[in-house]
Amino acid sequence: MIRVVVADDSPTVREMIVSILEADPEIQVVGQAATGAEAVELAARHRPDLITMDIHMPVMGGFEATKRIMTETPTPILVVSSSARVRDVELTMEAIRAGALMAIETPDPGSPEFTVQRQQLVAMTKAMAAVKVVRQVAAPAPPPRRGPALRPQRAARLVAMATSTGGPAALHGILRRLDPDFPAPIVVVQHIASGFVEGLAEWLGAASDLAVTVARPGDVLQPGTVYLAPDGRHLGIEPPGRIAMSAGPPIDGFRPSATHLFRTAARVYGPAVVGVVLTGMGSDGVEGLREVKAAGGVVLAQDEGSSVVYGMPREAVKAGVVDLQLPLAEIAFELTRIAGRRE
Repeated sequence: MIRVVVADDSPTVREMIVSILEADPEIQVVGQAATGAEAVELAARHRPDLITMDIHMPVMGGFEATKRIMTETPTPILVVSSSARVRDVELTMEAIRAGALMAIETPDPGSPEFTVQRQQLVAMTKAMAAVKVVRQVAAPAPPPRRGPALRPQRAARLVAMATSTGGPAALHGILRRLDPDFPAPIVVVQHIASGFVEGLAEWLGAASDLAVTVARPGDVLQPGTVYLAPDGRHLGIEPPGRIAMSAGPPIDGFRPSATHLFRTAARVYGPAVVGVVLTGMGSDGVEGLREVKAAGGVVLAQDEGSSVVYGMPREAVKAGVVDLQLPLAEIAFELTRIAGRRE
């Protein structure tokens, strides 16, 4: 049985979430919290396999509760939020940075997507409960990596990244270490719940010296700018270096698809593209990374020790398309070096 604590200040929402979860014979709700403080107490008392966490609660909000839980009784946390307002998404992203695994929308019984939302809540509860989380402690950043160094055919003119579970915090950790004059554009596919990407862009932009934006069709790629894939559209690259969007069918179950991004980036930039695969579940991106390698580009992967979920990087490594695995704290240094900057 997967033992769950449900935290939400609305009795109606709590009742709905409990009903959805307990309809599955493999899930048992062992506690309900109306405040963040209660969530902290129930985490210590029941030691559940997972906590569903609302962001806005009295006494102590979801962000503060997540920080407390991840330092005192580390537990997988799934943020379940009914609001996609930018400020609320920023709080959600801070909770993820503090150790929450990912965020999904609160199922809405009045929505035509309610059945899909129910299924997603159950599926994510089961998947996230299996993640091994660690105690969150402040630690000094390791010194930059000094070798052995990759020797790409050409300096990078484009960085293409893909990530899912744990991705917002991983992107935060990389982008804040890059200089504002980073000499290449960065294009990102982040698997995230619908409605969260605008707030993610605001949050990453506030933490970084780079410009961060949600990509639009026809955008001309600019150095020192980060482009995030929008909801429900494939993000690709077209000559001579512009954003192209597609509403085509999902690729291997994903839209946006990292494989689509990597594939189109390789076709336009050839050996001047760097593919980066970060923490996440599944294998999205592997087939596209094959084309990056075939074109002479470089592929970096986050290592297992620093990944929240070592799924996407593992699959890329197994496929033989990764040139170098690195801890998260060292990826920015390597990107700067590959892009032709001096140390």
